[in-house]
Amino acid sequence: MDALIIQKPENQLTLIAKVEAHMGERLLGREEKSHYHQFKVKGADAKDLMRFLRDDASLGFSYFIDATAVDYLRYPIAQPERYAVIYTLLSPALGVRAQVKAFVPEGAPRMPSMTDLFAGANWTEREVWDLYGIEFLGHPGLTRILMPDDYEGHPLRKDYPLKGRGERGNFPVYHATTQKPQGGA
Repeated sequence: MDALIIQKPENQLTLIAKVEAHMGERLLGREEKSHYHQFKVKGADAKDLMRFLRDDASLGFSYFIDATAVDYLRYPIAQPERYAVIYTLLSPALGVRAQVKAFVPEGAPRMPSMTDLFAGANWTEREVWDLYGIEFLGHPGLTRILMPDDYEGHPLRKDYPLKGRGERGNFPVYHATTQKPQGGA
């Protein structure tokens, strides 16, 4: 059995100091959460920070946990950009988690893919692409993962209509008793 990963909050200070020294002015900010720190950067700087967190021997963020996104349209507090992609990593050696929050612009929502650094980013970046429309440059297979291939739009964007654009009536309906598809509404 592998050793348990013990949370070591005292290592947060080491993490903060090393990230601030490495990123300098490129670090847009940081936020202390309940059990981790979140580092805010531009999308173009995210890959450098993710590589640093993974490759620095004293940090060792080798475990990819998740990637997700946020659309800040109509958010009451001003943000650097409309969209943010959030990556969560774990350092088994330090016993701490960290998030990298990468802001991407509304007019060109794209940033480098992290799949060459963390294989686990593959499907989560596809999910973000599918639901938010944020493009990951260099991704090995950026195709829809949840929505049908012919679906138009990205349904988790805040400007997407709450009841859709009429596409729900075109989806096949399956009934549990027959398992035969019925035509769209």
